[in-house]
Amino acid sequence: MIELQYPLIIEATEEEDFFGFYSPELESFTGIGHYIEDCLYKTKWGMIEHINLLKGKGPPVPESNAFAKYMAVQ
Repeated sequence: MIELQYPLIIEATEEEDFFGFYSPELESFTGIGHYIEDCLYKTKWGMIEHINLLKGKGPPVPESNAFAKYMAVQ
């Protein structure tokens, strides 16, 4: 099980080979993956990089959520 700092939504797209993902609590954090596990892997490292970018630019970074989960929807 992957541990997340923020909630994550994974959505199916019109393309069978792509899923979109975003975090409603982490401003501007989005991405795409070829399958759900790919989205989770990209999220694990992408959130760290995204938080570092936000810290460097000055917008406030929300506190992480100890109960963060992911949800996949069609």
